[in-house]
Amino acid sequence: LAQAESLRNCAQLASTDRPQCVVCHASKMGIDLEAGGRVWTKPRVSKSENPYIRLLVKLYRFLARRTESKFNKVILKRLNMTLKSRPPLSVSKLARFMAKKKEGKIAVVVGTVTDDKRLYEMPKLTVCALRFTETARARIVKAGGE
Repeated sequence: LAQAESLRNCAQLASTDRPQCVVCHASKMGIDLEAGGRVWTKPRVSKSENPYIRLLVKLYRFLARRTESKFNKVILKRLNMTLKSRPPLSVSKLARFMAKKKEGKIAVVVGTVTDDKRLYEMPKLTVCALRFTETARARIVKAGGE
């Protein structure tokens, strides 16, 4: 009954110079930010001035588009992330991830690999990363990794 009455009122408002009914024309109102808000459709692009990062982005954009590999899409997504979203990864956590059934595989880190003094015995690791700290690189090479 209330809906029928509001529709009747809306028809009366349409014939006058007053603004349209709020109940029927809710799309004319503002954006409900709490219920989902604005949807950003544009993908994030790396703002890095580093030419090597730009080349990597260009390469992985091509590979993600032209191959079926999910790995290439993940690497491209991570290369386009902000520095805040690419926190450093410690050697101890990397060793923990590579311990289970992943010996002989290459670990790919889109970010910095840092040293961790709490890790006493360094396993042999093969790591590919954007950046290494000096001590992390020395420990990986000393353990026979690359």
